[in-house]
Amino acid sequence: MRGPTAHGSVRLADVARHVGTSSQTISNALNHPERLTADLLERSLAGVEELGYRPNRSARTLRNQRSRLIGVRVEPPRPDRAALLLDQFLHALAASAAGLGYHLILAQAAGDTAELDAYEELRQTTTVDAFVLSGAHRDDPRAAWLRERGISFASFGRPWDTDLDPDDGSDAGSESPWVDVDGAAGVRAAVRHVAAQGHEEIAFLGWPEESDVGRDRRRGWAEACHELGLPARRQAGVVDEFEAGRDAAHRLLHPRRGGPVPTAVVCASDTLALGVLRTLSELGLRAGADVAVTGFDNTPTAALTTPGLTSLEQPLAAIAAELLRLVDSQLRGDVPGSSGDAHTLLAPTLVVRGSSTR
Repeated sequence: MRGPTAHGSVRLADVARHVGTSSQTISNALNHPERLTADLLERSLAGVEELGYRPNRSARTLRNQRSRLIGVRVEPPRPDRAALLLDQFLHALAASAAGLGYHLILAQAAGDTAELDAYEELRQTTTVDAFVLSGAHRDDPRAAWLRERGISFASFGRPWDTDLDPDDGSDAGSESPWVDVDGAAGVRAAVRHVAAQGHEEIAFLGWPEESDVGRDRRRGWAEACHELGLPARRQAGVVDEFEAGRDAAHRLLHPRRGGPVPTAVVCASDTLALGVLRTLSELGLRAGADVAVTGFDNTPTAALTTPGLTSLEQPLAAIAAELLRLVDSQLRGDVPGSSGDAHTLLAPTLVVRGSSTR
């Protein structure tokens, strides 16, 4: 990127020069992120944030009596998890919101009931325009609650309702606008990667059966093993905690009569993968050289382990930009899904480190 502009009002053209692209590209990053590649979108939004560009929307705000506030729930911290995904997501969401002239207002809540109570309080005490949801799940009451009140929203995550296709998780008929990560595609990429290292016994360490996201990621493991002609013999589903991952890895890697021991473990999260790395250390095995390990989310901890943890990185900047586009479209009067783009599934990127390479 080129150097920052001089002090003063920042224009779209200033951001374009700073990034080294066109004004139309910056406009697309703010209003039509789906038109740009992930790399160009990330660079464009970074330029918007660095220069502090703010679209001139004051006239439209006055006409529509909008507050430009978007409510987002934050969860209480969990010391037993490696993931800082929500923190990273909020940062990306704030950057995209600023680019469109919105601001985030946070509400802490644990569970759907507390979250809806927090939303109702925000409605009574502020003029919040819309909400961005996260953590979608089966029988999720939040979308219906918001629709009944005519409140604009978009969800990070598929709704996982009973009308979803059990094979691929598609949801073409959903009323709810959403953006999600294709977990099955990511895990397939991880399995292909460790198989290319020569591993033929690849175990999967995921979450309990009731987790829709966990089932989606486990499906990717089973499909990739079938595609490669490999057995899908050993798997475990545990809560997303370090000690649970450690204990499950001891069981997965314990020799069984009549069956080979896995030489690779593909995990549904970095938290579980870190538990596997601890188990390997306790068993005197080397990650990468003896047993390949992959995680999911590419948390900051993944790059700090020895060896570094191979993990799948979610395209959070693209997710945030698409969510804000959906919300902004609704606030401008567009009907979600009328243009066929209310549902977006994005593939994660495999970041390869030493934990999976020989």
